[in-house]
Amino acid sequence: MSSSLHPHALLDHALTEAGPLARELLNLVQDELDRQPQHFPLREGWRKLRARFAADFEGRLIELLQAGRRGEDPLQRTLPASGGLDALSLVDEHQALQDVAIAHIARTAEELSRAELHQIGNFYAALRGIARARERDNPLRPALYAHALHHALAASALSPQAQYELMRVAAAPLANALHRQYSHAVAVLQAANISDMVASHGQGATDPQAHQRLAAAHGVATRPPTHGTLDGLSRRVDAFNSRPQGLGAPPARDPQAPAPFVRPTGPDMLSRLYDQILADPRLLPPLKALLARLQIAVVRLARTDASLLRRQDHPTWSLLNRVAAHGMAFDRADDARFTGFLRFMEAEAQLLVDTPTPTAVLFQQVLSRVDAHIDQQARQSSERNADALALLEREQLRTQWRDLVREQIDHQISDAPLGPRMHRLLQTAWVDAIVTAMVRHGRDSQEALAAMELVDALIDSLVTPRDMADREALRMRLPVLIERLVAGCDSIQLAPAQREPAFAELMAQHARLLRGLPALEQGAPRPAPPRAAPPSAAPPSADEIVRRLMEERDSQLPSHWLSADVDRGELPTVPVQLYNDAPDARQAVARWMDELQIGRWFHLFIQGNWHTAQLAWFSEDRQLTLFVGREADERLPLTRRALEALLANGLITALDEDNIVQRAVDTLISDLDGG
Repeated sequence: MSSSLHPHALLDHALTEAGPLARELLNLVQDELDRQPQHFPLREGWRKLRARFAADFEGRLIELLQAGRRGEDPLQRTLPASGGLDALSLVDEHQALQDVAIAHIARTAEELSRAELHQIGNFYAALRGIARARERDNPLRPALYAHALHHALAASALSPQAQYELMRVAAAPLANALHRQYSHAVAVLQAANISDMVASHGQGATDPQAHQRLAAAHGVATRPPTHGTLDGLSRRVDAFNSRPQGLGAPPARDPQAPAPFVRPTGPDMLSRLYDQILADPRLLPPLKALLARLQIAVVRLARTDASLLRRQDHPTWSLLNRVAAHGMAFDRADDARFTGFLRFMEAEAQLLVDTPTPTAVLFQQVLSRVDAHIDQQARQSSERNADALALLEREQLRTQWRDLVREQIDHQISDAPLGPRMHRLLQTAWVDAIVTAMVRHGRDSQEALAAMELVDALIDSLVTPRDMADREALRMRLPVLIERLVAGCDSIQLAPAQREPAFAELMAQHARLLRGLPALEQGAPRPAPPRAAPPSAAPPSADEIVRRLMEERDSQLPSHWLSADVDRGELPTVPVQLYNDAPDARQAVARWMDELQIGRWFHLFIQGNWHTAQLAWFSEDRQLTLFVGREADERLPLTRRALEALLANGLITALDEDNIVQRAVDTLISDLDGG
């Protein structure tokens, strides 16, 4: 590498351009808002934040670039402390909406500057001495700028929806500005006479960004162009074998060329198919060895079961797909969960190999045991967070419980001699105190029951004493009663200004009672009875309840999901148009959610990066889910709405959707066609 180019030259230039870029983006976003009528509703919110936007954007961008200059991953985060609710910060649809916007910005910039990013990525790969350019190793990648933009918008009081829309508005202007910077970086590489080196670096390895890229912005997601089936492959092989020799036969091929797919027989087709399965580069060596052992049983089965090479849903292929998909989710052969799975599979593989004439039923039985093992393994991963998961599940019921408790307290205090201030506190703050105890400790917990019983104790304390003994007994009970009231208000962090007037009113009532007077003066105003709901008022729907809950919850993204290395070149994707706002699309989303199974692995996009995670738990109503990452300490709970937002934008996909057998079939069909 030329000594004239300092390793930090590109980063240093980006640092000097941070300020001008921030000011340019400020003006470009303003121009975009003024030019497009559909953006007019955003202008007021933008006006309030634009005074600080450039400084916030520049400051955050400089922090990220300086981290890259130190050799750190700018988007790397530390794991949250284990235990409690903080270890499971819930990702709701508002957070997912931000992730969608970050993905859109990164994708827009990547599509505009694909060639430039390829060379810049190879430059940093060469600096690190690695053969393959990885997106996370590029400290100038668009995701960093998207993060800086999100930081500048999140510092304001804008709603999540407004932040999302402003990020979409800024996507094209930011992509154009970054294209100029990336072009300058490539010119610097050319001036240093190393552009040829970085252009060819790692050509032997597949570049995931070059051949497959998520295209949700266009409403289409990519897949390999061939979508063959085993039955289709078999029919084409039969047709190929039945072609007459001589006239019309395929022309002779160059003997130096790769062996063509010529006249394969049934066993030869199976051999080629299995060879292609084992050639999949995603297989770790121990997993490849396991699948190679299973080939013995598969070949024996093919001798007696003609449907093996005709049915894509044959239990044999389902078993291979399940084993491969689960094993390929791990990136290290020494992962404890991976080695445990291999130990389990050794016994199952031995059973199949030792059977002289295996059957489809036997493969189905093994598949069922594999599914059960993966399910159990995933559930064990969630056990350490059982308390936090239960807390999250109860949190989902907060709104419903609040309505029930409010109704019960209204009934309890309807005829009680309460002053108007204490009456109001019990209807509002104390309802929250009871519900908070139910959420934290359980609906039937001692803490929740004690908070409920205090209402009766408070009402009993306002009964006029009959004699001196009753007055003395009341005097002895009051300190404990007041202490419990204070503790309940502290549990919901009720401000002194909101509690003191009610406490003073209650103290005055107790003073009257200790003098032998009734709690309320003669003719004192009584609180108005609660108004009954109109007969036509329908209970809130499940969607409305979840929406209210999500509006109340202030969730943060567990930043540890920015550490995994996911190859988007191996990412199976689905047509995004399947999950738009049409009725059929909503049904497709519902079916996708209902078919979720514990133990399955997924790729999902969170804050600018793809990550691999396993579904380890979901609540009974499937409104909450927990994903566990490749590292044992990685935990990510998401709401159903968050998953739906990611799905609708092509930002989550199951590893099983692109199975290893399908890849092999597609390759063989391509070979048969001469491709």
